[in-house]
Amino acid sequence: GQIVLYFSGIAILISCLGLFGLAAFTAEQRTKEIGVRKVLGASVSSIVALLSKDFLKLVLIAIVVASPIAWFAMNRWLQDFAYKIDIEWWVFALAGLLAVGIALLTVSFQSVKAALMNPVKSLKSE
Repeated sequence: GQIVLYFSGIAILISCLGLFGLAAFTAEQRTKEIGVRKVLGASVSSIVALLSKDFLKLVLIAIVVASPIAWFAMNRWLQDFAYKIDIEWWVFALAGLLAVGIALLTVSFQSVKAALMNPVKSLKSE
């Protein structure tokens, strides 16, 4: 029980680090666009929403693809048990909401950092 929890935490941490790196790379690639948007009056929240939207799409696609596969695999595995346990739909909904929350928290940190950057620096770089 404890070892599974420990390795699950490590897996979530590694995936968050990858997502954070991807968000940092995307924000770096779009610094000029972010600078222009800030000069034209975009708010920090609109820039964060702009950068988070792409990652939210990826997470939602992953949930839609992975949930039926996970349900099928768990259902086949649980058939061999002496006491039949049904998998409820809310388990997948909760896991999906948790994944979306973790992804938004990870990406929002980098998005806020990019949105608060001085637009003069980003426009002056080239």
